[in-house]
Amino acid sequence: MNLLAIPYPMIDPVALQLGPLAVKWYGLAYIAGLILGWLYIKRLLGQPQLWPASGAPIDPQRVDDLLIYMTIGVLAGGRLGYVLFYEPLHFLTNPLDIPAVWRGGMAFHGGLIGSIVAIVYFARRNGANVWSMLDVCAAATPIGLFFGRLANFANAELVGRPTTVPWAMVFPGAGPLERHPSQLYEAFFEGLVLFAVLWWLTYRVMALKRPGIVAGTFLAGYGLARSFCELFREPDPGHWLTMGPFTAGILYSLPMVIVGLWLVRDAMRRTPSVADAAH
Repeated sequence: MNLLAIPYPMIDPVALQLGPLAVKWYGLAYIAGLILGWLYIKRLLGQPQLWPASGAPIDPQRVDDLLIYMTIGVLAGGRLGYVLFYEPLHFLTNPLDIPAVWRGGMAFHGGLIGSIVAIVYFARRNGANVWSMLDVCAAATPIGLFFGRLANFANAELVGRPTTVPWAMVFPGAGPLERHPSQLYEAFFEGLVLFAVLWWLTYRVMALKRPGIVAGTFLAGYGLARSFCELFREPDPGHWLTMGPFTAGILYSLPMVIVGLWLVRDAMRRTPSVADAAH
């Protein structure tokens, strides 16, 4: 055992106990991500200089309705994604477990699909530009990813692979081996780094003027960040997509990179650059 390994800070997964009601860190992470993302989206929509001449896709005051749509999309998609992508045999034989979200089990890729469906439906129902709505929501998504990965760390779940690095930790319930704190790696790359890249595109490159670029960059950026972090994360045991160095998370993320790069290229072909538009 590495005597210099950082001890895991034993964190109670229940953040707040209100009588029979237990508020867990994971639930607080979802709430924080949705509310802070909602506030950031309102901020972006309220800055007309960031948008094309036609203006922002919707009035900032209508974001309240968008929050409801996205909450439903994230929760329903995240749960169904976990059911279909990670534990289909279990839920096929135990269908009554599907709505038991309090037992854990949410998948980001499913939540992404659910949120995209919700955003597209909201945009079409309100006559908003679909690509611009996807862009503004994508710009805020890393906020939720950051808090979600911190909650994974607090719950000592989705642990890393065994390692001898000086910052390795022994996670409760994962055996005596020291492991990568891969949840923190993901919080950094999928949350902080990806948010910084999208912020730079939004405020420095003025990418919201070219609908599709921010959404495409998010897809490609997340796919790359997730694939990299999967190299340090313990693979899902027994998953049929775990093959050698490749894991289910990598194979689910690689299509995101391809689609994201295609979206960026398509957006650049559809709309002129800010410099060209000024001439």
